[in-house]
Amino acid sequence: MNLDFSAIRNQKNLLAFSAGVDSTALFFLLLKQNISFDIAIVDYNLRIQSKDEISYAKELAIKYNKKIFIKNVKLENNSNFEKTARDIRYKFFEEIILENLYENLITAHQLNDKLEWFMMQLSKGAGLVELIGFNEFEQKENYKIYKPLLNITKDELEIYLKENTHKYFIDNSNFDEKYKRNYFRHNFANKFLEEFSNGVKKSFEYLQNDLNSLNIQINPIKKIEELEIFANQKDDNLNIRTIDLSLKKRGFLLSSSQRDEILKQKEITICHKINISIKEDYIWIVPSSTTTMDKKFKEKCRLLKIPQNIRAYLFLKNIDLKELVF
Repeated sequence: MNLDFSAIRNQKNLLAFSAGVDSTALFFLLLKQNISFDIAIVDYNLRIQSKDEISYAKELAIKYNKKIFIKNVKLENNSNFEKTARDIRYKFFEEIILENLYENLITAHQLNDKLEWFMMQLSKGAGLVELIGFNEFEQKENYKIYKPLLNITKDELEIYLKENTHKYFIDNSNFDEKYKRNYFRHNFANKFLEEFSNGVKKSFEYLQNDLNSLNIQINPIKKIEELEIFANQKDDNLNIRTIDLSLKKRGFLLSSSQRDEILKQKEITICHKINISIKEDYIWIVPSSTTTMDKKFKEKCRLLKIPQNIRAYLFLKNIDLKELVF
């Protein structure tokens, strides 16, 4: 199994590890190509087996001279478990990344995960950006998420582990279909990939090329702290895709109704946390803020045509308004 890890060679990397098929295979694939990385693992204390998985992670870290970061949490197995667990996991990873200056978070998402995501989005109603939301690289505020296995099936990874006699664990909770992802995995994605994996790989490649051809302006024309300003592309579809990608980097996934409301209202606060303003030439995005501003500051903002729901953040951060002159 030959993978190209040149994009992260000579960088500081953190591997999200679980001791399951995907992350264990990725551990040894990275090791084989002498990629530098450390590991992080979360124990939700829901399964007896999780203690063995933590022990295995420690064994690998000692044997191969890797730093290991472990988080223990007591988490109830409820209907919102998947989202809660993910939020805890990524908050933990981000804390490690910021404290230790890692450049990349490597995750072991593979082709099955990508197809599951596609089907779940398709079932809810989604556009091209959401349908192929799993990309090899995802830029966050202070690091990148790297998913190098997106063109490899879970079966291929398991075969690799068995051929090389690498130990791994099977999490039985992955078979519980009360979780939506597991339902799609076992009833649709896995069965479909057993017969059509080559076609699925090609289709995702074509879809990604189509998305790239849309020329969505994902980079802001101005970025100061958490303020982002994008060009208004005079197209609702392209604008909402731009906003969607910006909020995704900030940890917010927009629903279909939220996207509709943004385009309808033009100036809006999302989840009480993010302010968005769509003006004739620009799209403004900042964290939601409230404060009392002096009249002089308000007048400067008015003259510069800075949207009202953006001003409080600029005032609180003492951002020089001259930097916002285009």
